[in-house]
Amino acid sequence: MGRKSTKENKNIYQTSRESMAYSREAAAEKLGFISADRIEKIENEKTLPHPEEVLAMAEGYRNPSLCNYFCSHECPIGKEYVPEVKAKELSQITLEMLSTLNKLTREKERLIEITVDGELTQDEIPDFLKIKENLEKMALAIDSLNLWIDQTIVSGKIDKSLLNK
Repeated sequence: MGRKSTKENKNIYQTSRESMAYSREAAAEKLGFISADRIEKIENEKTLPHPEEVLAMAEGYRNPSLCNYFCSHECPIGKEYVPEVKAKELSQITLEMLSTLNKLTREKERLIEITVDGELTQDEIPDFLKIKENLEKMALAIDSLNLWIDQTIVSGKIDKSLLNK
């Protein structure tokens, strides 16, 4: 049995492993291809995990948010293009989606006016950027919903086969 960590600033990989009550050795056994030494280096931020290691940890530690964390914080491409998705309650996600949908419904006519000629003029840019911002909010709400679904599946509250019907 491994020692209990007393480190104060634990990263997401360590807190995810510890939430499953796995020692590094037990995690290495569970994950199959990542050694306890490699896990220690990742947790102590001496090295970054590889994408396939993050996928294995997300599954093995039952924490799908590890994938988004890796992409939005550690992957050079993802840091530029992938927003961080925070875990939220379903009610909050739903309200955010509906609020943004209402805004987009009101902005739909303006978007048609802006894009009908295939060009974006100087006077249209402020309205276009506002619409783009709301589309990004909707995309983030959808990502939050997908994360909520993934987390609900791994927690056993929803049977994945029911969603695939």
